[in-house]
Amino acid sequence: MAGLGYRQEMAEWDMSTVAADFFEVAPENWIRRDRTPLHQLLQSGRPIQLHGVSLSLGGQAPIQQSFLTSVRELMHDLDIVHYSDHLAASGDAHQLYDLFPIPFTRSEVIRISDRIKHVQDVLGIRIAVENTTYYTNFAEMSEAEFLMQVVEQADCHILLDINNIVVNHKNHQRLAVHDFVSQIDMQRVTYMHVAGHEFDERFGLYIDTHSQGVEANTREVAMALHQQYQIPVLLEWDNDIPSLTHINQELACLKTSTVM
Repeated sequence: MAGLGYRQEMAEWDMSTVAADFFEVAPENWIRRDRTPLHQLLQSGRPIQLHGVSLSLGGQAPIQQSFLTSVRELMHDLDIVHYSDHLAASGDAHQLYDLFPIPFTRSEVIRISDRIKHVQDVLGIRIAVENTTYYTNFAEMSEAEFLMQVVEQADCHILLDINNIVVNHKNHQRLAVHDFVSQIDMQRVTYMHVAGHEFDERFGLYIDTHSQGVEANTREVAMALHQQYQIPVLLEWDNDIPSLTHINQELACLKTSTVM
């Protein structure tokens, strides 16, 4: 089962010809907008998942109640029961439209878990949190250990981003993707993300650009996990979005080894 992150650049496409089994959208883009395109996707028999970018679970400011209320209304309108956001900070006094890492410490496990519990209480569901890329960070434990301690204490789900694990390994030489995944309770994973990344010579780092095809190793790991656990895989492509034909080719690659 292969999904696709729906982007505004796809608005002119004939979505009936997109070979995705489900879609993912950012709720921030639809809270105060005409939702006709989303209802049309749902009418085609393909579900939608909400994946936010501004909850700022790692921030210091209180969680925005008005935003959560709007998300709850959107979920009700579209009959959606899945919501996820990033295990990162995205601003406090102002939305920064970027994701900043949370220190992998025991005190942060407690603080972030409490914030997730609050979100879940308001929405009335278990949310999922995504492991993110980071370019510098402070750690008392591995990223995988931190992720698992947070989700166990908050009793929430995981949106497992395979590409982010690969990028972090390339940049920091820490847990390789197989070692990372071996520490994850796959029963908590709702679905997986795959995407492409690029090396930026200016910084000497691999950047999670979502502007390239999925790397072979990333795809192979995702497909192996899908076969073993029957967890869906979703393609993210946010920048330099190619043609519909190219996207369908990428989706086909995600279905080649998929047990349907």
